[in-house]
Amino acid sequence: MSVSLKSRREIEMMRAAGRLVHKALVRCRENVRPGVTTAQLDRIVYDTYTSAGAHGLFKHYPTYKSGEGFPGNTCISTNDEVVHGIPSERPLEEGDVVTVDCGIRLRGWCGDSAITVPVGDVSSEARRLIAITQETLDMAIRFVRPGVRWSMIAEKMQRHVESHGYSCVREFVGHGIGCNMHEDPKVPNYVTKDFLKKSDFYLQAGMVLAIEPMVVVGKAEVVVMEDGWTVVTKDQTWSAHIEHTVAVTPTGADVLTDGR
Repeated sequence: MSVSLKSRREIEMMRAAGRLVHKALVRCRENVRPGVTTAQLDRIVYDTYTSAGAHGLFKHYPTYKSGEGFPGNTCISTNDEVVHGIPSERPLEEGDVVTVDCGIRLRGWCGDSAITVPVGDVSSEARRLIAITQETLDMAIRFVRPGVRWSMIAEKMQRHVESHGYSCVREFVGHGIGCNMHEDPKVPNYVTKDFLKKSDFYLQAGMVLAIEPMVVVGKAEVVVMEDGWTVVTKDQTWSAHIEHTVAVTPTGADVLTDGR
């Protein structure tokens, strides 16, 4: 594992990218309503960041299958779709939940964030799912500071999710981020013996992490659809995914995608 520590100047460059991601997601959230298609949301996000001179990180992202990579500018997932949903002409319906994941590069530095938004009047279970996912991310950020082992934070995240009867998806995790969207280290939302033995790490000032709990109502198992990208829960229960890009400072955490 080779972790790249960022200088204060580099973190500020990443904040500029993060601020633009935040702006794009705010505009997207404002347009979520029944009848709007996920392709329309994708275009709103795309127009926001390209008009500011940024480039998307997801379009043509490579895949193991043949083809041109991921086809969307954003990943937009609904209901039982966990991550990597492909924007389409499917209209959102009253009661859906929709996750929009946006990653960009601005002047050489990346920002990555995701939101899960209720569509109109949703069930109390859907609102609870989104709230617990947000709580899990907020709690993780509160514990970020130099010298803390990531496993300690991941264990608290997992415990919080499972105490509410939900599950943490295990096939996909957070990651380091900088000039590239995916850098070391891997940042799980749960703890396993294998992670403790091989991949655990201490937080250091200058690390920048994309922390992104993916929480499902039912069991943690997921499957990839025939399109080669869209990940859904195996038991068809609903999912929420919320993400921030977070810098580790000498005294704690600095969220780079909150719009400041």
